[in-house]
Amino acid sequence: MQDVTNIHQTTEEVVETTLTGQMLLETALLNKGTAFPEDEREEFHLLGLLPPHVTRVEDQLERTYENYQRKDSDLERYIYLASLHDRNETLFFRLVYEHIREMTPIVYTPVVGLACQYYSHIYRRPRGLYAAYPYRDRLETVLRNAPLSDVRVIVVTDGERILGLGDLGTGGMEIPVGKLALYTLCAGIHPATTLPIVLDVGTNNQELLHDPLYIGWHHPRIRGQDYDAFIETFVQAVKRVFPRALLQWEDFAKGNARRLLDHYRDQLCTFNDDIQGTGAVTVAGVLSALHVLGEPLSQQRIVILGAGSSAIGIAEQLVEVMVSEGTAPGEARASFWLLDSQGLVQTGRTDLEAEKQPFAQPHERIAQWQLAQPGRITFEDVVAHVHPTILIGTSAQPGAFTEAIVRDMAQHVERPIIFPLSNPSSKSEAHPQDLIDWTEGRALVATGSPFPPVTYNGRTIPIGQCNNMFIFPGIGLGIIASQARFVKAAMFVGAARALSDCSPARKDPNASLYPKIEDVREVARRVAMAVGKAAQQAGVTEQTSEEELERHITATMWMPQYPRLKRIRQ
Repeated sequence: MQDVTNIHQTTEEVVETTLTGQMLLETALLNKGTAFPEDEREEFHLLGLLPPHVTRVEDQLERTYENYQRKDSDLERYIYLASLHDRNETLFFRLVYEHIREMTPIVYTPVVGLACQYYSHIYRRPRGLYAAYPYRDRLETVLRNAPLSDVRVIVVTDGERILGLGDLGTGGMEIPVGKLALYTLCAGIHPATTLPIVLDVGTNNQELLHDPLYIGWHHPRIRGQDYDAFIETFVQAVKRVFPRALLQWEDFAKGNARRLLDHYRDQLCTFNDDIQGTGAVTVAGVLSALHVLGEPLSQQRIVILGAGSSAIGIAEQLVEVMVSEGTAPGEARASFWLLDSQGLVQTGRTDLEAEKQPFAQPHERIAQWQLAQPGRITFEDVVAHVHPTILIGTSAQPGAFTEAIVRDMAQHVERPIIFPLSNPSSKSEAHPQDLIDWTEGRALVATGSPFPPVTYNGRTIPIGQCNNMFIFPGIGLGIIASQARFVKAAMFVGAARALSDCSPARKDPNASLYPKIEDVREVARRVAMAVGKAAQQAGVTEQTSEEELERHITATMWMPQYPRLKRIRQ
């Protein structure tokens, strides 16, 4: 939007614009609705276009929340908030910020999944960019059509692995939209500097292909060299058009997520939240639990049920922490026992993908085990022989952490650390109440989905949520504020340690392993500081003092309040 310029944060935010009248009211970034003061109504030709009473923002918030509460379903609430987002961004972010615990599950997971499924049926107006395969020779033009030019954060998906819902094609757009809303809510990244993008390379979802209302490209998914060439063209266009932007990959399928990250991580400032963000937030919870126990990470036996991108990301970052504390890489990886659909990841198998191979246990290490099913090493076998101290679930297998397995673990460990991380709650490997009961109240538990506190022998035990929103907004803020050119592994380790330092359990061993969601902005600030310092140590940005870095972070954080408008006359 070339008519909106000089958006910046000062003591009072000031925005210069040539827009007036109805065009100004239809610009969500600048619209104040009935809160436009009298002088701006006069200056910007708004007299008569609005009801005469100038409304306080507090009254606008009361009205919008009242309307929100009238909605009968979560999907209707999502649609209402999306509509508010499209007409008045400041009011949208202020409303959600003031009701953050209630509304973030609507704005993002789990309800955003419903919005993706029904995207073509609830579509109202475009947001972001649709980089479709038929535009492959004009992707730079597509990017230059973005409504604002000072883009600092891009979240991009190809819609193939949307949450646990699979291939939703262009309906996956709601994931980048929701993710960027969290960047703004949690870390204060100005919405004018964010850009959601969907790479529409077709869909193999037959229901969508046969739906006449589907608004994506009606074509089977592009694969192989054609897909890779399209991604390459897109990345090069991003580097030319938005050279200062952080590019975050989101919800790509297993076959693409890891290899795209590995291919491009040294070419531009980029990361994958499903792999690296999930890893960092999980590491933070593990470090908090170990602080309660007073034990080092290097002495743990870690079993992870599930060996997809998230599990590998968790294992890799735990290894990074061990290595940073003096453990040899090979010795660190030997602490991990990963299981996929074929059983234990071990060297006797010939079907292991490349990313799993570093974590394959030597076959000779398990050759003498007595197995329940000869030729297949099951989850039960691993728990029985390894006696894990830490059990993590990323399998999306509800109930996989059975009573027998958990009791077996608890027989050999005084305080087992158990993280059933699969989303949504219907996919969780165990209910936290069961985990507490089966371990006689001894387990340290965190979950991927939100769960209420549980009780044991009259004691109330809060359950921390291992939620990526505690980590990726602060990582983005730190990258932007420090002007990091690349994203290095040490930056995620720093982020994880900073988040762990925010854990209530560090002050009270009976408290949650993760902070309250209401504290997410302060968490993001601390994570950003750690990321900025790690970026300097890694040599991917200029050296500054800690005080200067903190000033940059504070200056970057936007609060949802109406700016003063200054008219540029043409």
